[in-house]
Amino acid sequence: MSKQARLTPLTTPQRYPYKSPQIPNSVRWPNGKGLAVYIAMNLEHFAFDSQEGAKLSANANFPDVLNYSWRDYGNRVGGWHLAELFETLAIPPAVIANTSILDYCPELLDRWLALPGSELIGHGHTNSQRQGELALDEEDRLIGTCQQRLQQYQNKTVSGWLSPWISESFTTPELLAKNRFRYTLNWAHDDMPTAFFTENGPLVSIPYPQEINDIPSIIPNGATIDTFCQMIEYQFEELLARSEQSPQVMGIALHPYIVGQPFRFYRLKKTLKAILDRKDEYWLTTPGEIAKLYGE
Repeated sequence: MSKQARLTPLTTPQRYPYKSPQIPNSVRWPNGKGLAVYIAMNLEHFAFDSQEGAKLSANANFPDVLNYSWRDYGNRVGGWHLAELFETLAIPPAVIANTSILDYCPELLDRWLALPGSELIGHGHTNSQRQGELALDEEDRLIGTCQQRLQQYQNKTVSGWLSPWISESFTTPELLAKNRFRYTLNWAHDDMPTAFFTENGPLVSIPYPQEINDIPSIIPNGATIDTFCQMIEYQFEELLARSEQSPQVMGIALHPYIVGQPFRFYRLKKTLKAILDRKDEYWLTTPGEIAKLYGE
């Protein structure tokens, strides 16, 4: 059966209008900086009886001892060494955490949030579940429960959210605004924050990287740690140059079970040190601080 040509306007998210980077932007970050840089650490916990999660081997057995234990290395070993590195380099971490971390290894979260300038960001309950597949009331319950648990943990409302696997439903932004989240990291459509429309009030989108991100770059796409670190370095140099003309945001997304592996850790710390040695050239911050300034 033949199909008809599609000639009508295409469906869009209806969350933000199109905007060209050629439109002048007068925003500058603190101390007149043009580039804002944040480094995110994802603390995740997975169910042993789930097939969900990044995999070294797609043909693992069930129960999946190989991939589960590899991911668990991040919480038991890699995450601790990375926290020490962030402390040494004085990096204020964006700590993106599953609430199941509170059940499994709360001391790891304590360690990360003890670092000066750290920010806690919601990341669902577990990366063993994709929230976009939930019914409306179940997704609402998930987001609301995560806000409640993280608020109780740190005695203040959590501002930011990253969905596990960047999994959204068509109503996720409404549910985030309803449950007092001020910004989302789910969208990678710009190098600057974007005001989102929701039926429950404003929500800001803060750029979160999908390639300057160790999981998609290293695991499914097979980049070596040398290639990944070179990507970070090239991204930094280009955005720093662009920021002389217009403001920019650069995120670096990391996971302890990926870059916490010793051979990757060794190379990553050289790249992070090189960038931190130049921190007088940009604003080193967290997504929440960017959202605050953008909302003023």
